Order: sequence, then C-alpha cells, then structure tokens
Amino acid sequence: MSYQSDFDKVLEIGRPPNIRRLFPHSRALLVSGKVIDRALTAKGGAMTMAANGRSHIIIRGALQAAQRARAALIIEIARSEGGADAYCATNYWNLARQVDAVCNELNITVPVAIHADHYGIKQEADLPFARTEIPSLFDAGMTSIAIDASHLPDDLNLLASIDLARFIPSWAGHETEVGEIKGKLGLSTVAEALFLIQGLNAHDIFPDWIALNNGTTHGIEASDQGIQVELTAEIHRALEPYGVSGAQHGTSGNSADRLRAIAAGTRTTKANVATALQMVSWGLRVNDYGNALLDDQGEFIKVEGEGVAAELWQEMRDYAHRQGWTGGGYKKLNLVFENRIMGQPREIRERMARRVEDFVYSLLVDVFNAGDSADYALEAILETGSYDLGPKAGRTEFPDDWTEDKIRERAAAMGTDKGPAGDFSD
Repeated sequence: MSYQSDFDKVLEIGRPPNIRRLFPHSRALLVSGKVIDRALTAKGGAMTMAANGRSHIIIRGALQAAQRARAALIIEIARSEGGADAYCATNYWNLARQVDAVCNELNITVPVAIHADHYGIKQEADLPFARTEIPSLFDAGMTSIAIDASHLPDDLNLLASIDLARFIPSWAGHETEVGEIKGKLGLSTVAEALFLIQGLNAHDIFPDWIALNNGTTHGIEASDQGIQVELTAEIHRALEPYGVSGAQHGTSGNSADRLRAIAAGTRTTKANVATALQMVSWGLRVNDYGNALLDDQGEFIKVEGEGVAAELWQEMRDYAHRQGWTGGGYKKLNLVFENRIMGQPREIRERMARRVEDFVYSLLVDVFNAGDSADYALEAILETGSYDLGPKAGRTEFPDDWTEDKIRERAAAMGTDKGPAGDFSD
C-alpha cells in the first residue's frame, strides 16, 4: 500500500475521540502521544522533537520540518508558558487548534501529538484545581500530558501522580517526572525512578515516558555540564521491565554529539526543544549547542536579514531592558510581541518560519535520527486498528505493597538528595 492510502485509513481510525469531536472534517493526523513513542521505539536508536510552540511561527516551522523529514512529531507547551498565568500567546487551550489549522493549510500528513508539558504540581494545595483543569485540556485537544510533581518529595510526587492519573484518558500519552530539573544538582537515581514507576505500576498506571534530572537545565545552558548520558542509560535499563521510555528535557545548550549519544544509547524517544527555537525564530545567532550568542556587551546578536524586522527587534530589546529582563528572561517577550510579530509583512513571517524549519529539520534528521519515523507511527495504528495503542507493560507490582502508608515509609527510607531548594521553573 502507498503512504497516501495508509494515511487515509489511519486518518479514519487513528485520531482520538476528542480530536474527532473538535475537528470532524480535518485532514490533520493528530494522534496520541503513545503513537509517537511507539514509532521512535520501533525505529530504534531514535528520538523525535517535542517542539515547544511558544509562537505561531515556531509551530509552522516545526511542522514544515517534520513533513520534510517524514518524521513523527510532538508540539507542546508547558504550564508556565501556556497555562493560566502564561507568558506566551500559545496556550493549553489553543495549541491543538493552531496545529490542526496549520496542518490542513500546509497539507502536513505526518502524525503529530499535542502535548501539555510540565503540568506542574508544586504543592498539595494545587491538586483540587488540577482535577478540574486537566480534563479541560483534553477537551481542548491535548493528546498527551506530563504530570510534573517532581517539585515535591518522592512520596508526595507519587501520591499526586496517582491522584491525577484518573483524569488522563487511557488512550492518551502520559509522561511522569522524577527529580526537579536543576542541572548538576540533585541528580536523579535508579532508586528514585524505580520508586515512582513501581508505585504507579501497582496502581495500574503505565506512563509512556519518564523525565529525569540527568544534568541538564531549562533555558540557556550556562555551562558544559549537560546531559549525563551514562546516568540516563543506567536508569533506563533499570526501568526496562516497565516499558517506560525517556523524555529528555532541556536539550538547548547540549552538543549535537551528546544528543546523538542520548538517542543511540538510551531509551529516550522524546526530546524537548524550546529556547533554541525561540531564538532561531527571532533571527538571533546561535552556536552548535543551540545557545544564543552574546556580543561583548552581553547582548544577543541579531543576524542581518533574518528573523523579525530589525526595527521590531530593537523595540523588543528596549522593552526587555525596561523590564530588567536579560538572558532567559527574554522568553517573556513572547506574549507581549506575538501580535506585533504576526502583523509583519508576509516575507518576514515566512523567513522566520523557514529558519525554524531548517533548524528543526537538521536536528530531526542529522542528530535525533527521527527521519522517516512517520511510517512507523502509521504501522503502529494499522496493526492495532485503533487510536488507542494500550500500555507497553502490565501490572507486576502488588497493590498491597504500595498503600499510602507504605509509600511514605518507602520514601522515608530512601534518603535521596534533591539538591537545594529554590524556584527552578519549568
């Protein structure tokens, strides 16, 4: 069969119920995050990009790159970026609509998951609101979610994750997280990861991905510490019986060689890219690590004739200076200037998207080994005959060993090092 005939069949059976309800006449193949994970797992030695859609331009460029690479893709936004207190115009409730519209406009035929990244639970008091808000995200077209209670101690992380799992549709992609992302501080351990995954398994909860604190940071990487590949591989080997893949956060600032090692030597299938895409779209000069370069005065370097118009970039810089924003703080410009960016002439908007496309394509094909992974995604849906691929593993842990009291006892006995306290924002 041809890709087109397979595509038509998969379009009929592979779109989850919320997507079919929202977009009944769409030709966009929006699928569960499980489909994306299975595709990259089947290809082997490969991970795909979870492109952070902080702006409409980034969404367009990333989708064009995935189509060009024939790669399965994830488009995501985090709670801090697109939740109730957002600093981006893209949010949890309009992301799927933007992706669906662009896919139909540009005839994007690769499978795409819509992921609510870092749904952060920073205190137990966050849980009641989350029980209401999470279903609204799936009503709005999310097909995958990361419940991130890693800011809490191990027992509360697990208990919060058990609590909120009942609000995630069984067909949806599910990411969990152990270890708050702090760079080289408070690195995750095998014991912590097993504690979380085994505890979830005992309650019939089978995440597709786990994110670790494996030595990286969010935003602009300030050192060459970077992702600890062997630590990641060690934890993934320990989790193999539970069918959990890795989700790599904070790829900006890590070399292509290190990212290739993560794809080839660990069970990672999802790699988040955020800050680099923002900087590339604006037309800033970035190095091979995806970090924006600075001049002698500590200012970002704008590439002439690339990204936003020179006059608009000057306005953005001036606004950031007035607000006291430097470095990673420039991310807050997204919400303020999205409409100004979209109001630029077509040729400028198109060059912005094209720069993102070229950057994403290079990562997908030359670094992540994600090229042609769309074929594996279609095969997974056709073999299953459904949008719901089910879990990769069954329950092997005994529920009686993972009651609330025993969870607290186990956590107290681990004595893990979480690193320093602080606001390590996702």
